[in-house]
Amino acid sequence: MEPVGDPRDGPSTERAFEGQPVPPWTEQVTLRAVVASVALGVALSGVMMNLVFTSGIIPSLNISAGLLGFFLLKAWTRLLDQLGSPRRPFTRQENAVVQTCVVACASMTYSGGFGSYLLAMDRKTADKTSTGDASGGNVSEPVFGRMMAFFFLVSFVGLLAIVPMRKTMIIRHRLTFPSGAATAHLINSFHTPHGARQAKRQVSLVLRSSVASFFWSVFQWFYTGGPNCGFTSFPTFGLSAFNRGFYVNLNGTYIGVGMISPHLINLSMLVGSIVSWGIMWPYIRSKRGSWYDSDLQETSLKSLTGYKVFCAIAMILGDGIFQLVVISLRTIHTLRHHQIAAETIRSFSDIDAMPRPVMSFDDRRRTQVFLREHIPSTFAIGGYVVLATVSTVAIPHMYGQVRYYHVAAAYAFAPVLAFCNAYGTGVAETNFSAQYNKLVILLFASWIGIKKGGVVGSLVICGIVSSIVSTASDFMSDFKTGYLTLTSPRATLMSQVIGTALGCVVNPAIFTVFHHFYEMTPSKAYQAPMAKIYRGIAVLGAGGLDLPKHCLAISAGFFALALAVCALREVASHAKWRAASYIPSVTGMAVSFLLVPAASIDMCVGSLIVFLWNRQDKLGSQVFAPVLASGLICGDGLFSIPYALLSRYDIMPPICIRFLGREQNDKLDAFLASRTPAA
Repeated sequence: MEPVGDPRDGPSTERAFEGQPVPPWTEQVTLRAVVASVALGVALSGVMMNLVFTSGIIPSLNISAGLLGFFLLKAWTRLLDQLGSPRRPFTRQENAVVQTCVVACASMTYSGGFGSYLLAMDRKTADKTSTGDASGGNVSEPVFGRMMAFFFLVSFVGLLAIVPMRKTMIIRHRLTFPSGAATAHLINSFHTPHGARQAKRQVSLVLRSSVASFFWSVFQWFYTGGPNCGFTSFPTFGLSAFNRGFYVNLNGTYIGVGMISPHLINLSMLVGSIVSWGIMWPYIRSKRGSWYDSDLQETSLKSLTGYKVFCAIAMILGDGIFQLVVISLRTIHTLRHHQIAAETIRSFSDIDAMPRPVMSFDDRRRTQVFLREHIPSTFAIGGYVVLATVSTVAIPHMYGQVRYYHVAAAYAFAPVLAFCNAYGTGVAETNFSAQYNKLVILLFASWIGIKKGGVVGSLVICGIVSSIVSTASDFMSDFKTGYLTLTSPRATLMSQVIGTALGCVVNPAIFTVFHHFYEMTPSKAYQAPMAKIYRGIAVLGAGGLDLPKHCLAISAGFFALALAVCALREVASHAKWRAASYIPSVTGMAVSFLLVPAASIDMCVGSLIVFLWNRQDKLGSQVFAPVLASGLICGDGLFSIPYALLSRYDIMPPICIRFLGREQNDKLDAFLASRTPAA
């Protein structure tokens, strides 16, 4: 959309909507918006659940939610027009409400720890890692009723924790919140004639790519009637490379994630795969019987998996600690430079009286609407105290491994982490909730101890902190979307509450389906890498793990390497070296230590598609590449639920296609010939 307006005010978006009255918040949260949100929330929660069980990498679905919400409500209003029924105009505020509600529901698959801390509690994950702690209070099976009750207790607290800071972050300090701002600009463009035409093309593309990805997954399934069968196991680079996990899988999810993720992340994962799966793990496997007991299963944390998990943990912790120190120093410097600390303590009712530079027409209009419908800070603070008190009393009865003072301590310092995380997200889209989670696990596992169920107890506390910290940054990003689309803060809060309540029911139900499949099938598809990492951190913090030989030394080396790479990247960025964009991401490398290299190769295929598309049509790539990626992810993710159900009821594909070496094929032919009766 081309901004218009008075040249004295600069380019203006809001003048295009100046003739449209802003509806009150009660008319922004409509029944049709809620119905559309439920449909999209359920579908995208299934897609996200597939992601957390496979790669553990979660892309932003804000744009997809905004686009699909526009499509559903636009189709609904058009249908009513054809039927001649009276209907209320479809507004951008209603579009923003749908997007907020859907993202609140679907993002709970991450903040709720369904592929990380929640899954790390169960016996299957403990058995897979064979840590010797899979008994007593260090194991807790996920039960639908208890999960739903837990999420209703903890999921709404994060919304209230950050509400008092909305004016300070959005208006006073004008933090950008890149994903929230991008979603708002997209929604604003949809509701102009040109934007509506472009949205129609985007919707068509996402539907076509979703259908294609879905049927590609169905086609592949028919040929996987046994281990290492199907086109997903095609030895692209030869059998030797295939045996180490290096092949092209053409998985819609990974290719789609690769198209959305920055090129640096995808290439970092490929580098990590080469270092680990290509060099490190084959070498350590050759030491079987010397460095670790040859009788142990490879999935045990006391065997090869121990090296994989703790090297990954060391790198992620190194990256997380370094980034937390850097962002803390930057925040302190910013607070001192702008004298924010003293101003933040002031009453938010005085915000209009505070000095501010002359604002453009858009800023004046948006600020007026944002401040018009007030959310009392006393309501937010009082609600936080009440909900935290209820949780402090109830959660120890649900999980006997924690005491009330553990829960109270978590609620006491979580708002500080929530503010820091929201501030970092607002400045540079840097969400450190995963790093906070790991530090919380270490601290509380050490506090509770292995004998008192410190593994499960620390994971429960992690769930409380994760819900507050992650939800707070997501909610503030939605406030930014609401600010830029003239959506009432009350409507944003209400849509968040509706989406969160929906997620508390929908996500545990979908998780139950995936969990049955995860327990019953030793499938390579559902590796749940983050669950292994979270359990490993909890066991390490509780002091209940005997590491294999040299594992600690190798992990310490990777920790030092992570710090060195982070420091080098920080110096290169500050000095504006050209090489800064080629220094790999530490966390990207670490995640690939646990994923089969085919995942990182597929993500690089996604990057290659975007790169070539950029060279041919840069503008078209920017507009349609994220849409195509979302369709690929959605199509493959939607097939994951019937796939899990087919496996749950032992329905096997009818055909097995397997690729063999020439010598193996000769032996197979000879064996089959010997079994054939003579004529």
